[in-house]
Amino acid sequence: MFSRTRTLPLIPLASKVCAASHEALYSTHIVGDKPVLVRDFIHSALYHPLHGYFSQRSGSVGVLPNAIKFNQLQGRKAYMKYLDTIYKQSDISWFTPVEIFKPWYAHAIAEAIMRTANFSVPLKIYEIGGGSGTCAKGIMDYIMLNAPAKVYNSMTYTSVEISPSLAEVQRETIGEVRSHIPKFRVECRDAADPSGWEHVEQQPCWVIMLEVLDNLPHDLIYAENQISSWMEVWVERQHDRETIGELYKPLQDSLITRCAEIIDLDENMSTHSAAVSTLKSLWSKVNPKPRRCWLPTGCLKLLEVLHEVLPKMSLIASDFSYLPDVKIPGERAPLVSTKKDGSSSDYDNYMDAKGDADIFFPTDFWLLERIDHYCSGWLKLHGDHSSKKGKKRRTITLETSSFMEEFGLPTKTRTKDGYNPLLDDFKNTKFYLSVPTHNIK
Repeated sequence: MFSRTRTLPLIPLASKVCAASHEALYSTHIVGDKPVLVRDFIHSALYHPLHGYFSQRSGSVGVLPNAIKFNQLQGRKAYMKYLDTIYKQSDISWFTPVEIFKPWYAHAIAEAIMRTANFSVPLKIYEIGGGSGTCAKGIMDYIMLNAPAKVYNSMTYTSVEISPSLAEVQRETIGEVRSHIPKFRVECRDAADPSGWEHVEQQPCWVIMLEVLDNLPHDLIYAENQISSWMEVWVERQHDRETIGELYKPLQDSLITRCAEIIDLDENMSTHSAAVSTLKSLWSKVNPKPRRCWLPTGCLKLLEVLHEVLPKMSLIASDFSYLPDVKIPGERAPLVSTKKDGSSSDYDNYMDAKGDADIFFPTDFWLLERIDHYCSGWLKLHGDHSSKKGKKRRTITLETSSFMEEFGLPTKTRTKDGYNPLLDDFKNTKFYLSVPTHNIK
């Protein structure tokens, strides 16, 4: 089964709704008199301090009062009924996997860290977008119980959280265990802003990002047909001042052009033979077809900053590798979903997001690895002739079920009839692990 939204396979979305007209008042908060890049529009729609989805909705991420006792549930039907009841009672937008499967999900991540961490130096963990703090608490609980006392006593756990309301929830969650409190701190800021990092951390550390990549701002590029040049997409207010639309400009933004080059869009075009190019040209005239491509520029920006300030970091990231039923056009296009009174609806256009909707993207894990290697200095772009070469990283992408079978305790999330939602339902989520190495061959 494919996980369809952040509620995963739990609650099916309601039927599609027609795109609503954009509210003039809200549009002015995101798009003023000057056009903005799509990534800036998305960032405002999600993270604007007053009007953004995550900023104004502390209830967007749910906290289960008690861990689910899977071994007391008969099977999938009982599991779905249990979650349906919880969602209707709380009217929460979603429960994250680390919440649904607490504490076992976080324990698996902690075990992965413990197997490869260098305990000759204090253990330092950074979590980007820590949500409700359930992951942090689960990891710290596991290390407290399973690692040598000196590891737990000297460890630090820093959560970098952009949402003030979620930051407060994290403090409350960690505060449930008194000994965790002095080891944990939450910094309310944007991790992709380099000015928020006080200094470069030269010691080995771990960075955790769970369901973070899907909410990072993306850019959009557009081409009129199969052979036309790619253009940047900007969002601007229309002449009626009440609606917004797209504006196309030649590629010039450095973040967009770097991301496009990492994907090798131009390389893919240049490798065609003259005959193939001629055929494509003829076909584009007979059957012109616009092209749209979503670029993970927010991921590129974040990893550039992290590799700069945490050069010896090890990374664990988990996210959607595929999202079904996406209606918005373009490669790597997002789902734009809102929830009210227990029912979810999709918007047909990303510009319909007015602070009331989650905008989340699938993660191209092949591309994530290329971006990771580029930001570490190992992968060089075509125009980069500098002699400086970064260190190659050891990376692996695992299906969620494979990660949990390797590092977790799958028996803890199995129901009476053998059904295991953690292994059976997360077919479109993956884990990405990346650690530094001195091997440059």
